[in-house]
Amino acid sequence: MAKTIVSYNINGIRAAIRKGLWDWLESHPIDILCVQETKAQAEQVKERSRLEELGYEQYWHSAQKKGYSGVATFSRVAPDQVVYGCGISKYDEEGRILRTDFGDLTLLNCYFPSGTTGEPRQSFKMEFLDEFFDWIQELKKERPNLIVVGDYNIAHTEQDIHDPVRNKTTSGFLPEERAWMDRWFASGFTDAFRHLHPEEVSYSWWSYRARARERNKGWRLDYQSVSNSIQANILEARQMSEAVHSDHCPVWMKIDG
Repeated sequence: MAKTIVSYNINGIRAAIRKGLWDWLESHPIDILCVQETKAQAEQVKERSRLEELGYEQYWHSAQKKGYSGVATFSRVAPDQVVYGCGISKYDEEGRILRTDFGDLTLLNCYFPSGTTGEPRQSFKMEFLDEFFDWIQELKKERPNLIVVGDYNIAHTEQDIHDPVRNKTTSGFLPEERAWMDRWFASGFTDAFRHLHPEEVSYSWWSYRARARERNKGWRLDYQSVSNSIQANILEARQMSEAVHSDHCPVWMKIDG
């Protein structure tokens, strides 16, 4: 049976709810919604009961630091197993990875670190990329049919950023980050959107400054990576740029399985 999976960096779930997130979700037929950067513990979100009314089970993996990072998965399909984190404490403390299994399919909801605040966090980001890559290679031996969604905080190619020349030394488009993306997709993953739309220019994040979204001066930072073993199951993929609860927009995929 085909499933719709949406990944959305909401940049603070309480702010997104105030901007109509639940009404938007009610009007869109989504089976599984993976959100990143919740910036809240579940108990701080009083409005989460609305999810139950809409038929969603909810799984939260929040950062220990309040108001920071965090991921959550809301699903109308009951998972067989839920795993919080990857077993590496420095990432799990920041609430960066949440796993849900559905039959032989494993969905990973991920919020990759940003390096925009300076060298210490850029180094942390590169450590995460290397350790996450190795962890995934081991997980694939046990669970080969993976979907890895979320905010990767990297624009992969010049096609995925509005000004590649001026941003070539900017975190999120550094050569070493883009090389990691090359390695990632070469390791057995398919970029769902790019697979179906090889030439389309479409972004998932815009700065709040200088009317960037209005002028479509954006970056594609949010991805749905699908194991090559189930690549043929990808039916549709796109950015839902009309949704404006965040500086990101949701990325939407329909997949068999």
